[in-house]
Amino acid sequence: MRANEHTQSMLGWWGEAGVGQADLAVRRSSGAMIWHRDLSLRSLPLSWARAENVRGAEVYVRPARGYRWPVVFLDDVTAPKAVGIARKYDALLVQTSPAGGCHVWLSCSLALAEDTRRQVQGWLARRIEADPASTSGEHLGRLAGFRNWKRGGTWVNVLEARRGGGPWEPRVDEICRSRRAARAKQACGEAVQGSERADTSESGREWGWICGMLQAGDDPRLAYSRLVDRARPRRGDDAERYARRTVARALERVGHGGVTS
Repeated sequence: MRANEHTQSMLGWWGEAGVGQADLAVRRSSGAMIWHRDLSLRSLPLSWARAENVRGAEVYVRPARGYRWPVVFLDDVTAPKAVGIARKYDALLVQTSPAGGCHVWLSCSLALAEDTRRQVQGWLARRIEADPASTSGEHLGRLAGFRNWKRGGTWVNVLEARRGGGPWEPRVDEICRSRRAARAKQACGEAVQGSERADTSESGREWGWICGMLQAGDDPRLAYSRLVDRARPRRGDDAERYARRTVARALERVGHGGVTS
């Protein structure tokens, strides 16, 4: 498919899944975010976004905030796991780079409010080892048919846009109870850990440093970038994975939304 066909395939799947309005965001190389909010899928300024993308901007999209939508988003899912999900349920798989994972937009049997999507996405992310930092309920994903300049300008493509397997049925009450129990257990563990001797290892110091940055309101992307730089001499090629997971755990602790990479 051509680039525009990938875009239309993604938006077409959204429309069939029940998403009618979207927020489009463009992040320029300067870091400035330009928003077009709460537009119908047909009204998205795609020509403008393509012109921005040619000049090095990143292009993101999400179901518009303020509505209940029957989809949930998962980031950094391995291609085999993503394909497995699409074999069982209605799902849109967007591959953000050849070497990277997939964005999965999973169709649900009922429309979910933003906070409920956050709970459901966090619950699912733990079970399929998706990125736990991308479960805010309003997270941006990349729009297919545009270049991912963070990954050298590779194209963001629709890997699969499947309908026919049926939507996934979230057991919302059960999931929310499970999440509350997990948070209570984590808080108890942190209280016990706090009564023990502080972790003075390099990883322990970095954990405290990242938590402090996020609690102070620093951008998670900045925290990630600084941690990669700090950890690379020690961890080598594993630095990016280590930084991503450390920031993700810290975000879960302090509570924070974000923009996917």
